[in-house]
Amino acid sequence: MKIEDIYGELPQLETKRVLLRKIRLEDLEEMHRYGSDDQVSRYVTWETHQSLADTKGFLDFVLSQYEKKQVAPWGIELKTTGEFIGTIDFVWWKPEHKTAEIGYVISQNHWGKGYTTEAAKELLKFGFEKMDLVRIQARCFAANTGSERVMEKTGMTYEGLIRKGMYVKGKHQDLKMYSVLQEEYAARQNPGSPVTVR
Repeated sequence: MKIEDIYGELPQLETKRVLLRKIRLEDLEEMHRYGSDDQVSRYVTWETHQSLADTKGFLDFVLSQYEKKQVAPWGIELKTTGEFIGTIDFVWWKPEHKTAEIGYVISQNHWGKGYTTEAAKELLKFGFEKMDLVRIQARCFAANTGSERVMEKTGMTYEGLIRKGMYVKGKHQDLKMYSVLQEEYAARQNPGSPVTVR
């Protein structure tokens, strides 16, 4: 499988409460609302957006990734209101190894409501059922308890602490590593059924 097989036309995904869909130009202001929030950017690799131009730069990058059929994020939209509240994606995907890593960010107004977990579960389903993945991992700064809870609620297993695993925002950050394997995911979908390991 090649990256273009999936990202040639990014599919829209749907859960009970959210749509995962392509990001659009009209999402700019709602994206800037959380991108300029210091609390939202506290535990991510990117800097707080200081102006609408900062957000537009990221949005333009995403749109160019769509055009090039390369790895790019889904926007998270609330089905009840149509509000754009964040993004979720495979931050990298190695088809030859059948592995990928997910990442996500959501507006502070919607923290603690389960939207990120809901979206992440849908992405895990897509990864294992449509992308032929055998392992999906996620990492977070050690202090990011909110992100860690999302990983746990999606059924990921804590693998350990990567000490000073990333230099970002002027310091080396310890990272917590979580992952889930295809056979673990399959076992949860069909409890009691024999598991086929690739």
